[in-house]
Amino acid sequence: MSEEKDLGLGVIVSKDMKWEKQCSAVVLKANRILGMIKRNFVNRIAEVILALYKSLVRPHLEYCMESTLLRMKKLLKGVQRHTTKLVQGIEHKSYEERLQK
Repeated sequence: MSEEKDLGLGVIVSKDMKWEKQCSAVVLKANRILGMIKRNFVNRIAEVILALYKSLVRPHLEYCMESTLLRMKKLLKGVQRHTTKLVQGIEHKSYEERLQK
């Protein structure tokens, strides 16, 4: 077996001590939560989406993550991009414009 899940922390640890599996699992979980938000919340004003993101998504992204690798930053940015598209009224703007709002 090339990796194991630590029972105490729930972190995926590989034999070579790389973070790719852990980061991929966290991003998958974050995107699933965003999908749940999209399906269940009709009111998508910025304040609501920001509160949901900060309370439901971001803690998963911050827990046991090594974000210094370029590939992992791209994965995390993808989650952030997905979140900004949920905000009503700015979903068709560019990513940079959505971040400014």
